[in-house]
Amino acid sequence: MGEALGSRLKGGEIIELISDLGGGKTTLTRGISRGIGSNNHVSSPTFKICNVYEGKKLRIYHYDFYRLSEPGLIEHELQDAFADSEAVIVVEWPDIIENILLKERLTINIRNSGEQSRKIVYNYPASLSYLVE
Repeated sequence: MGEALGSRLKGGEIIELISDLGGGKTTLTRGISRGIGSNNHVSSPTFKICNVYEGKKLRIYHYDFYRLSEPGLIEHELQDAFADSEAVIVVEWPDIIENILLKERLTINIRNSGEQSRKIVYNYPASLSYLVE
């Protein structure tokens, strides 16, 4: 699923991932990274806040705000990433920056529905419908 999503990205998109700990956010990001043609190792940026993965034409800024208690200086870094038309921003634990994120974004809510299964709910504006078709 992540790889299919990644293959549809054009650049400039924001993807917000919501789930509990261990819900599959980083696994989904791994697939998105493969979908843009990246061979980078994808890992959770919990302790670094941001990892960057380079694809063939796009790059992914993968943010994890689990440990962040306030946006602080990250707001300026995000503004730079938002301005990069060849970048896709993937955000885990976005609550702390909810007021900073652009309204036009794909939200993916991943819920455990059993030991080995997940229920996935998408929320997006019409302008991003090409991502989930």
